[in-house]
Amino acid sequence: MPATADAIDAFLKILPGRIAQASARAYAEDLRRWKAFFLQQGRQQIEEIDPACLRHFLTQERSRGTAVSSLRRRFSALRALYRWLRHDHPGLSDPSRGMPMPKTGQYLPDWLTVDQAQQLMEPPELPNGEKETSPFRKLRDQAILELLYSSALRVSELAAVDIADLDWKEGLLRVLGKGARQRIVPVGKAALEAISAYLPLRNNLLKDGETALFTSCQGTRLGVRSIQLLVEKAGSTRLSRHLHPHTLRHSAASHLLQSSGDLRAVQEFLGHAHIDTTAIYTHLDYQHLAQVYDRSHPRAHGRKSRNGKDPQ
Repeated sequence: MPATADAIDAFLKILPGRIAQASARAYAEDLRRWKAFFLQQGRQQIEEIDPACLRHFLTQERSRGTAVSSLRRRFSALRALYRWLRHDHPGLSDPSRGMPMPKTGQYLPDWLTVDQAQQLMEPPELPNGEKETSPFRKLRDQAILELLYSSALRVSELAAVDIADLDWKEGLLRVLGKGARQRIVPVGKAALEAISAYLPLRNNLLKDGETALFTSCQGTRLGVRSIQLLVEKAGSTRLSRHLHPHTLRHSAASHLLQSSGDLRAVQEFLGHAHIDTTAIYTHLDYQHLAQVYDRSHPRAHGRKSRNGKDPQ
């Protein structure tokens, strides 16, 4: 089998005579990107390239904002390389074969950088003369921001969370997502601490029979629109930008992907029902998801052991 660099270089030499000039230039640019990536990943031999390596490239390019059309072209160039190689090496497998790709025109929501996410979680200093919001709202809103980012929740999922859904000992949250599908997601130390600080004030205001984790000042369940408004306000005051709860959800997933390279965990993390929604994934057990989360999520570092004490 040829070395990775040699295989790509050889294909680039014969490419101009096989396809249109403009396509050859585009494919050449794409294949040089692939070559640089493979060598950076230590895949010196062509047979060392596997689907996990390609998924890592896909994640890296998506995080940079590469257009879906460009990603599809890059994979087309790679498949053309493998078709050519397999003429002389029929036993060589094509790791890109059967890999689901994002659809052209698919909406890609924005996300925050890690630094922006960390900045969002730090309450700003108030200008002189400006009054602090009520302690209840301050602690509740902080807990909401932390949990949205910590566990990549949809705003509707967060509004529906009951206090009984939170497993303090294990640091896990039971979530009821779209289609009444239940999933279990990890909760980072920062979010657990923020919720613990908020709960005593919640309990003082709670109406009889209310089970919601997050409530209004009247002690009743906080609605979706109220959560959207407080997130928008936090984005305006802390980041000087419009911010939607879904941006935090997508940021959490993107940061987890960038740090771990384990794309399969994200389908469980986000609760996607169909493989084409997240492009690649299979089900993982919750223990593996928790390990990936502990290792990679920016706000999970230092959270209590899975056998740790109840933070309450």
